[in-house]
Amino acid sequence: MTVPVHPICHRTIHASFTNVELARLEAEGVALSGHPKLERFLSWIARKPPDFHAPTR
Repeated sequence: MTVPVHPICHRTIHASFTNVELARLEAEGVALSGHPKLERFLSWIARKPPDFHAPTR
């Protein structure tokens, strides 16, 4: 499935997972929002304004 995401979220997802991992997670029906690799980021970004941008490691 493809869904639109904010650029900072898109960069973070690809910094955390390979395309192969993303395909496997999708096939298994795993929601990225509940994945341990993203929990801290999502908690942090939820407190930012919609137009927030920051560099991604």
